[in-house]
Amino acid sequence: MQISETTIRNVLTRTSGYLKTVTSHSLQPYRGCSFGGALCGVGCYVQHNGHVTRGREWGSFLEVRTNAAQSYADNYDREARWARKHRSRFSIFLSSATDPFVPQEFCYGITRAVLEAMLKQPPDLLILQTHSHRVAEYLPLLTRLNDVCKLRVHLTIETDRERIPGLPPHCSPIAKRFEACAELKAAGLWTVVAVSPLLPIAAPHEFFAKVAAVADAVILDHFIEGDGTATGQRTQRTALPDAMAAIDPCSVTLEYRSKMSRIAADYLPGRVGVNIDGFAGRFQ
Repeated sequence: MQISETTIRNVLTRTSGYLKTVTSHSLQPYRGCSFGGALCGVGCYVQHNGHVTRGREWGSFLEVRTNAAQSYADNYDREARWARKHRSRFSIFLSSATDPFVPQEFCYGITRAVLEAMLKQPPDLLILQTHSHRVAEYLPLLTRLNDVCKLRVHLTIETDRERIPGLPPHCSPIAKRFEACAELKAAGLWTVVAVSPLLPIAAPHEFFAKVAAVADAVILDHFIEGDGTATGQRTQRTALPDAMAAIDPCSVTLEYRSKMSRIAADYLPGRVGVNIDGFAGRFQ
């Protein structure tokens, strides 16, 4: 993997498209993602963004934005004013195009520095989304941040299967992610399991019962509609659909999402969010 250091003028990006109804801004502490070679990277929609990849293979590079925290502080006043005028509140999705807890974070500390900057200049809402159980290592910091802004932690658990034949392993063990959710929730943080993208689940009732025990809500997001296209055409160009269909042909359809949503509702009534509604905190 090629790792480089860079700086950025404004780390706060005003959202458009898929995230526009979720938050006013997104924030990426890194460009690229070292989880790109793991299971979550196979269907990751960011790999199709030429502005990000610049011809590079997804998972082969990581640009460390060394001044991300300072950039946040420098641009806070202007971006917060804009958001509160045009979007009603200053809200941030961290992160939509990388993972804030890639392994390199625990060397460079870019996400930590950004979160510490938010203690002094908090957004109105922060959605912190990751595939990694290591988010729990920042629990003391997150607890402090929860006192100054509305915080929602999304931890992705796409399936109960440790391996999907033909695809690489998870970037973070499923059991450890469940343990991290339990720890976050026990500390009083609003914790959401994001089943995104929804992969074939071996034992749905057991899976969602376990989710209900460690999370405040659940999001179900299929690659159809969830990858930024109505039919999932971006993901159709990857190995993910065929690997899913080999396990369960129904899993590559929206009917599978509906079926899993109905089961989830048995265990989390009023706390199930589907597709963009879930990311926006609209649960039923």
